[in-house]
Amino acid sequence: MNIHTYTPQVFLVGAGPGDPDLITVKAVKAIASADVILCDRLVSPGIIDHYVHKKTEVIYVGKECSKNASTPQSLINTLMVEYAEQGKSVVRLKGGDVSIFSNVLDELRILKQHNISYEIIPGITAALGAAAYAGIPLTARDYATSVRFLTYYKSEILSDTYWKELGNTDDTLVFYMSKGNLNALVEKFLEFGIMEGKKIAVIEQATTPYQKVYTSFLEDFHKNLGNKTFVSPSLVVVGKVVNLHEEFSWLPTDQEEGLYFKSVTNGSILPKTPNLFEYAV
Repeated sequence: MNIHTYTPQVFLVGAGPGDPDLITVKAVKAIASADVILCDRLVSPGIIDHYVHKKTEVIYVGKECSKNASTPQSLINTLMVEYAEQGKSVVRLKGGDVSIFSNVLDELRILKQHNISYEIIPGITAALGAAAYAGIPLTARDYATSVRFLTYYKSEILSDTYWKELGNTDDTLVFYMSKGNLNALVEKFLEFGIMEGKKIAVIEQATTPYQKVYTSFLEDFHKNLGNKTFVSPSLVVVGKVVNLHEEFSWLPTDQEEGLYFKSVTNGSILPKTPNLFEYAV
């Protein structure tokens, strides 16, 4: 099959971690030609402003579990199918990458079930964007042998045996969706033992004008950062590579204060800045 002649009805698109300039050219082309965009909360407003045609319908289907404001996955699936069966080009726009800690499998299954053609367009995932903008090379030689993407939003996800292994691995550990259980996460490392020299970094609103990076040795976390409430989204990096942040951080430390990703009512039409469509590729 020649991918250049293949015409999907639905595009599953990764929008990148925050900085709108980190979106791919292929993603921009899909967004610019879409009739309907089903948009997650963690998508840069700059992408909507610059690349979406003024006639495109942009529907917010974000998930914000901490505020009980999540769009049911069943509704997202229904919207994708209904618009595609009307003959419209649909973009399902997700923050970061499509395949890393998202519900893409549910969406793929429903599209296959209804014989709807689709294409997956990858994006820069939060771990890569956050690490780059914090000056933390995830697999730096002599610091880490590999990197793992994990989550810890509820205690039963990881077994005690696995925690013991995590505390003593040379791998860099990146935790998604773990901001709310951060103190418990650190407690697990302290309980089951950690390799000497390991630090933790919490990266708030990575790659945005409001990015902040907080670091500490794990054993000092509760004293240094245990009482802090971190802004969403926050990504957590654990490993020796965090020691490199101070030396190689390149983003100015006097970043602005504020919230980059605003909450929008589920099902609402996202506002767009008119007359910016000329930026689209």
